[in-house]
Amino acid sequence: MNLFHFSFESRKHCPSPRKQGSVHGSRFPGFTLIELLVVIAIIAILAGMLLPALAKAKTKAQGIVCMGNMKQLTLAWIMYADDSRDNLVWNDMEDKKEGWVRGVIDYNPGNEHNTNLLYLLDPKYAKLAPYTSRTAGIYKCPADRSTVTIKDRKYPRVRSISMSQAMNSRNDWLSAITQKKYVVFKKLSDINPMGHSKAYVFIDEHPDSLNFADFAVAMNDGVSPTRIMIVDYPSSSHNGSGGLSFADGHAEIHKWVDPRTKLPVLNKSMTLVVPSPNNLDMVYMSEHASIRAE
Repeated sequence: MNLFHFSFESRKHCPSPRKQGSVHGSRFPGFTLIELLVVIAIIAILAGMLLPALAKAKTKAQGIVCMGNMKQLTLAWIMYADDSRDNLVWNDMEDKKEGWVRGVIDYNPGNEHNTNLLYLLDPKYAKLAPYTSRTAGIYKCPADRSTVTIKDRKYPRVRSISMSQAMNSRNDWLSAITQKKYVVFKKLSDINPMGHSKAYVFIDEHPDSLNFADFAVAMNDGVSPTRIMIVDYPSSSHNGSGGLSFADGHAEIHKWVDPRTKLPVLNKSMTLVVPSPNNLDMVYMSEHASIRAE
């Protein structure tokens, strides 16, 4: 009896297993308000550190896709010349004729060229279409978010890439500053004296600068830097950089250094042909557009 009584009394004084795990007990107290605020603050700090890194990673990925698009277009451009007895595809500056693409891009809701993929993919209008597998995506940089509003709905525009005006187009602007003659390359072999790795072919253009399919540069070699001007604006959507491709087939993301080159996108057509004295970006564009004719 004494043994039984001892055992029974011992169990009476043992703590309950359920009470040991209870939140009401002293072993597992809940968060205080201060501790909760500290945790929230830490999460906010980590988010603040991670979000810019994620944004940069996204921009870098878009740059890689942009270069891939440029390379595909440039390969198509080279293949066209190979199949055309060395003649380069026509880089037209009118909205109703045929060139490497057809059309003028702007923000006019009544302009079908903004949204009509046929002018990129149908060989009747776009001479590079058979060489690009009629893939619309390569004509536009993924970082270009510009839209045209039609009947209160926003639509993405179909093209952001333009071709150098020195590549088989009309010489509207090359001689504007120097009044000297420059080579407009009509055959692939015409580029040999300049060097294929130096002559740019395609460029990702600023969305608000886009119009015809050609990109104009006013040559500025041998003149006072105070006379430099911007005709068309390159895109700077890759952290202040933009995509270009060259006649040897390579593409790169080039960093622009002058703030006047890197204007914000406002989704409206900008003023073009503006003085830009001492703009090193325009010196770079001049050096990679053409050479003086002999």
